[in-house]
Amino acid sequence: MVRILKTVVALVVLALAGLAGYAYFGDMSAPPKEVRSPVDVNVGY
Repeated sequence: MVRILKTVVALVVLALAGLAGYAYFGDMSAPPKEVRSPVDVNVGY
């Protein structure tokens, strides 16, 4: 019984560590860049 409890506690600790790691390293997207493109407002009038 104690061995199963230790295994469950170890798995919970590993899961929490994995979740914290994903939260910290998971959003490694590139910084936003400004993109400009010309817009013709007087189309068809």
